[in-house]
Amino acid sequence: MKNNYDANSIKILEGLEAVRVRPGMYIGSVDTRGLHHLIWEILDNAIDEIMNGYGNEVKIRLNKDGSCTVIDNGRGMPVDKHASGKSALEVIFTVLHAGGKFEEGAYKTAGGLHGVGASVVNALSEWVDVEVCRDHKRYHMRFEDGGKVIYPLEFIGNTNKQGSTVTFKPDPRIFSVTNFNIETITTHVQEEAFLLSGPKLTVEDELNGKQYIYQYPQGLKSFIEYLNEDKDVLHKPVVFSKNINNIEVSIAFQFSDTYQENMFSFVNLVRTKDGGTHEIGFKSGFTKTINDYARTVGILKEKDKNFEGNDVREGLTSIISLAIREDALQFEGQTKSKLGTPEAKNATESVVCEQLMYFLQENKELANTIIKKIQKAAIARDAARKAREEARKGKKNDKKSERVLSGKLANAQSRDSSKLELFLVEGDSAGGTAKKGRDSKYQAILPLRGKVLNTERASIGEIEKNEELNTIIHAIGAGAGADFAIDDINYDKIIIMTDADTDGAHIQVLLLTFFYRYMRQLIETGHVYIATPPLYGLKNNKEMYYAYDDEELLKLKEKVGKAELKRYKGLGEMNADELWETTMNPLTRTLVQVTLDDAAACERRVSVLMGNKAELRRKWIDENIDFTLEESYQVVNNG
Repeated sequence: MKNNYDANSIKILEGLEAVRVRPGMYIGSVDTRGLHHLIWEILDNAIDEIMNGYGNEVKIRLNKDGSCTVIDNGRGMPVDKHASGKSALEVIFTVLHAGGKFEEGAYKTAGGLHGVGASVVNALSEWVDVEVCRDHKRYHMRFEDGGKVIYPLEFIGNTNKQGSTVTFKPDPRIFSVTNFNIETITTHVQEEAFLLSGPKLTVEDELNGKQYIYQYPQGLKSFIEYLNEDKDVLHKPVVFSKNINNIEVSIAFQFSDTYQENMFSFVNLVRTKDGGTHEIGFKSGFTKTINDYARTVGILKEKDKNFEGNDVREGLTSIISLAIREDALQFEGQTKSKLGTPEAKNATESVVCEQLMYFLQENKELANTIIKKIQKAAIARDAARKAREEARKGKKNDKKSERVLSGKLANAQSRDSSKLELFLVEGDSAGGTAKKGRDSKYQAILPLRGKVLNTERASIGEIEKNEELNTIIHAIGAGAGADFAIDDINYDKIIIMTDADTDGAHIQVLLLTFFYRYMRQLIETGHVYIATPPLYGLKNNKEMYYAYDDEELLKLKEKVGKAELKRYKGLGEMNADELWETTMNPLTRTLVQVTLDDAAACERRVSVLMGNKAELRRKWIDENIDFTLEESYQVVNNG
């Protein structure tokens, strides 16, 4: 090892080299998530043009050679000579933090603010081809091998078209996966189309010959209808917007007969998954207005307490979309996931208070229906609060928790929750094997008897009456529903371990639905995993080999040769040593971490697949599932 640390140890990375050396700093990762981020960077530039009044159409095309093309009909990227001596187009694609969004007046609103999009895509691609139509002229430029200029900017003819066309092919030396996922792209593009309210966004897939067109003149109204298509709603979507102090606030909401709140917020079309000042303004304004109205019409008397926010928003689906000038836009932290603009709170609250009160006064019968729903939620909350508080005390060994968990949970010996794992195991037989094979210091085992309740349309009261789910709530120790407290969880990893068959998959889905609806922060903060037990065991002499699917089995047979084959029909057929070595040992196991990338897409999928409208579920399966294709998973190796 070199011990000298001096000036010679300091390396200066020139141009785009820094991006190729540390791609995760710019796109988050080099897996499928980072791969698709390349598309979003180019797409964002095209949509920024639309948001500022230039162009009304964007097309994404997945090409047969693995490249992707993004076409817009905006102004076309500038091609004239830059102060640096290079063409403006070359600067855009080769210099970090260079772009029109840094120049005051170039863009009123923009989602991409860092000026790294096009240059990062160039740095991480095998090649990039750019064509610009501007001022009745057509220009071309090409880069290869991480941003090197191959064909300098050249005029290639006259044209009546306008806009930019960018084609890039991700570099397999950078990305672990280079195959774009059509569903990931269409889901993202559809969401953008909802928010744009009118412009046409198209996705073409040359591999399957399909084209997907998204255009929603009614914007947020269509978005709400899409999210709630499978739900029994109480009224038509309510949509209103207003400009307050140069902040354009657009709101859409709709109540359904469900028990969950679903809020989706955006700023300049960027999803603010961690909320921010606009969400705070919406919540405070909505709760205040409902209470003010209830008192005005005499539903709440002088002696009555106000409705709480969680009761007011039970069953409420809402979308908050703000357009903020670039010079006033503030995000918290390194990402753009939480809005920090102080003025956004007051603007959003003001619009909600004014417009919601007007809506309630003009629709008194519906207003009374909504208030009655809120009253029922308040009564249920009061009845359930004591039980939730007791559930949160599980780690303190209160007598109720001991009774609930007695004879079920084989807890870990350590009390360091940051190192502990809870295995939710299908069946008593497998649970017994897991108890024998586990590391008892850090691993707890909770056997589940059969399939748990489908919680998609269940209230917190019904859930707490369900023995299996009530046991899980007490074991995790952080409550459930509106009172769930992530800081109180007893385990760092919650691992679902079921048989590798359809029944096991169904149990996984039921548990994930429960966590998503009533302990969502477990998923959002990365605490939920799925174990992957093997399907086959191959024994050759004294050596044992394991295969997790049929393809892996064929490869193992070629490698091992003649061997004794064992097919595991369930976890209970494995002995304790086998289960430990293949599925539970942090050094040798493979876990699938459950993540939440797109909240709107996840909400739609859970509600459709787990809701009570079979025709929608059947339609989704027909359109989205190809049983000849293998699903891809994000896995976490070695624990």
